[in-house]
Amino acid sequence: MKYLSTRGGMQPKTFTEILLGGLATDGGLTISEAYPRFSKEELAAMRDMSYRELAFEVIRRFADDIPAADLRAIVDKTYTAEIFRSDEITPVKTLEPGLHLLGLSYGPTLAFKDVAMQLLGNLFEYVLAKENSEINILGATSGDTGSAAEYAMRGKRGIKVFMLSPQGKMSPFQTAQMFSLQDPNIFNIAVKGVFDDCQDIVKAVSNDLDFKAKHKIGAVNSINWARVTAQVVYYFKAYFAVTQSNDEEVSFSVPSGNFGNVCAGHIARQMGLPIKKLIVATNENDVLDEFFRTGVYRPRPQTEHTSSPSMDISKASNFERFVYDLVGRDPAVVNELWKEVDAGGSFDLSKTPYFARVREFGFESGSSSHANRLETIRHMHQKYGVMIDTHTADGVKVGLEHREANVPMVCLETALPAKFEETIREALGCEPERPADMVGIENLPQRFEVMAADAEAVKRFIVQHTG
Repeated sequence: MKYLSTRGGMQPKTFTEILLGGLATDGGLTISEAYPRFSKEELAAMRDMSYRELAFEVIRRFADDIPAADLRAIVDKTYTAEIFRSDEITPVKTLEPGLHLLGLSYGPTLAFKDVAMQLLGNLFEYVLAKENSEINILGATSGDTGSAAEYAMRGKRGIKVFMLSPQGKMSPFQTAQMFSLQDPNIFNIAVKGVFDDCQDIVKAVSNDLDFKAKHKIGAVNSINWARVTAQVVYYFKAYFAVTQSNDEEVSFSVPSGNFGNVCAGHIARQMGLPIKKLIVATNENDVLDEFFRTGVYRPRPQTEHTSSPSMDISKASNFERFVYDLVGRDPAVVNELWKEVDAGGSFDLSKTPYFARVREFGFESGSSSHANRLETIRHMHQKYGVMIDTHTADGVKVGLEHREANVPMVCLETALPAKFEETIREALGCEPERPADMVGIENLPQRFEVMAADAEAVKRFIVQHTG
């Protein structure tokens, strides 16, 4: 399998050649030259596989330059009951016939990012050891990516992590998860701004090709293709858990910020998984909802701070991968569209043949407000005895609006409620339960740097701490 850039300016590369990088050299995102497709017979053979077996079958289609025995060992090391609190890895909870929650929040940091990030840490370590090399990871987080990356990379040989987060915009729990880490290879930078400022800095540094090469800059954000690949697996796992045969269709509702999670569902559908709808659920930052309803992609000049902060994003990086497919994989079209976006503008596909393909790809959308969030959390707790977090509530609210009779609906649970105690208290008047190892985490000493939203300042910081 070879990998291209969504903007057409990169020579084809292998999986391991793109693994450590972020953006392609032309500023686009890396994407597979085609999507491997499973036949009905292959899907039938996969139905009773364990999570580790399923992960190997899916990922090896994308990472075929890693010897099968090595990849299997990496997958087996990653997806264990010790790390994910059960052998199921991503358990499915049935609320009522046809309505399910896919539990993605049982890894070390209690958020869905762990599912991909734990694999990424082991893949990085494997490739760096083979090349006797080092890497400096630069990432941006709106809440969960940062801690998932740091927990996956802490203590790993040859890896340093520089993680940008918007100062004061994450929940106290999320902040403590990151800033309390004392590992010498972890560096937290609190940026005076919003997540989009952090993401823009990462892109600016990645686009400085000389600096990127000299200081061995890599990426773990969802612009990293391996992360999206790892997320594809749990769509297969959930599908098999809620169906009896491969003739049934299933719909998924996905809380969406940077578009990586739902992009993985899109890829699973392209690989032959019978997905009827992929429902994009946004919060008050509803740029993606506006696009899927109207065809207009209009990033906002300001991002609103909400009670589902991990989705407080106006410019969704992975959206470019979907648009690449939407416009028939024509990099010239993508280039023209993103010239407008990168210049602070927007684009409108509503009157083009491309927008009709949105429904062909199964996409629908909706948005959720703080009041919706509280109502949904209360509804789930009262009706099903289940406590959900704020982002999952956005997904459930929008998913229920698009639910169809006789089509199972799977709502992705993206974090545990313990990460967002203030809103849970407001909704339910009680404290969410925490895993024992997370009790009192906010009281631990914190180590971080405060910095202006300035790519040059971040570069200087990286140079000071890498030599």
